[in-house]
Amino acid sequence: MEKRILGKTGYEVSVIGLGGIPIQNVDQNTAISIVEEAYKQGINFIDTARGYNDSEKLLGQALEVVGRDKFYIATKSMQRTYDGVLEELEISMKNLKVDYIDLFQLHNVSKEADMETIFSENGALKAIKEMKEKGIIKEIGVTSHSVDLLDKLVDTNEFSTIQFPYNIVENQAEEVFKKAKEKNIGILIMKPLAGGAIPKGELCLRYIMENENITLAIPGMDTIEQVRENAGVGNNPRPLTDEERKELQGYVEELGTQFCRRCGYCAPCSIGIDIPANFLMEGYYTRYDLKEWALNRYNGMEVNAKDCIQCGDCEPRCPYDLPIIEMLKNVAEVLG
Repeated sequence: MEKRILGKTGYEVSVIGLGGIPIQNVDQNTAISIVEEAYKQGINFIDTARGYNDSEKLLGQALEVVGRDKFYIATKSMQRTYDGVLEELEISMKNLKVDYIDLFQLHNVSKEADMETIFSENGALKAIKEMKEKGIIKEIGVTSHSVDLLDKLVDTNEFSTIQFPYNIVENQAEEVFKKAKEKNIGILIMKPLAGGAIPKGELCLRYIMENENITLAIPGMDTIEQVRENAGVGNNPRPLTDEERKELQGYVEELGTQFCRRCGYCAPCSIGIDIPANFLMEGYYTRYDLKEWALNRYNGMEVNAKDCIQCGDCEPRCPYDLPIIEMLKNVAEVLG
C-alpha cells in the first residue's frame, strides 16, 4: 500500500483510508469483517464522526477484535463550545473503546459564526488544545464544505489537517490545498466519488491520488468488496491513461447541469436555506442509501428545500448555472 506523510502529524498513512459514514448500515459482524479486510489490504487510517449514528460504536467493537494499534483513528464533533466538545469527545472515546484519539476534527466548519464560536474564549478549540496537552488528543484537524472558509482556517495555523470534498467534479479547493501543503498541513479528501454520483470508483481515486498535494482519500465503505476495490488503488498505483481521463470528463459533462459543487456562492438564501446542505442530504438519501440518517438531518434544518419561495436570488450567483429552484423542488419531493 502506498503511504504518504500526513503533514505535520508525521503519521505515515495509507493513501486510501476507511470512511466510516456507511458503516452505520451494517451489523457488528460485518463491521468487524470490513475492518479486518482493511487491515489485510494495507489500510491504516479510519475516519468516523460522532454524528454518524452507530458508526463509532461498530468501529469500536471491530477495533477491539482487530487491534486498535493497527490504525490511526480519526473522529469529529459538530459541537462548537468548550463544554459541548468535551462532552462529545468523552462519548466518542467510549464508543471507540480507546484512551486517546489520533486525530480529532472540528466537523463541518462552514460558516463564519461557527468559526467565531470555535475560536472564542469558551470555544471548542480551546478545549481540544487542552486535551492535546494531556495526550488525550494527538492532533487537531478541521473539516469544511466552504472553500472560502477553509482558506481562512488554513491561515490560522491551528490545524494539523484539513478535510474537504474533492473529485473530478469538485475541484474548487485546489489552490487552498497548495497553500496547506506549503504549510505542512495534511489533506484528507471526503466525497472522492462525488457522493456516489460517479460510478467508476477506481478511476476517481486514481485521479485524486495524482494530486501531489493530497495525502489520502477516505471513501465510505460498507462491504468487503468495496474495501478490496478501493484499496487496490493504493496497492497498485498507476497514472490515468488519456482514454480514462476522457471517460471521467464525460461524467463531468453529464453531471454538469444537475450537480452541486458545494462552492457556496449561491448564498445567502433570502430565507436562510443552506442550499448545498440540502443537495448533500438528497445525495446521501438516494446514492449512499443512508435514508434515515439523511432524513433526520434534513428535517432537523430550521428551513429546508420545501420552504423555498422561488425568489431566484441564488441562481445568478451559481458559477455552474445550475437550475437551483428546480433542484430544490426535487429535494423536497425526495425527502418530503
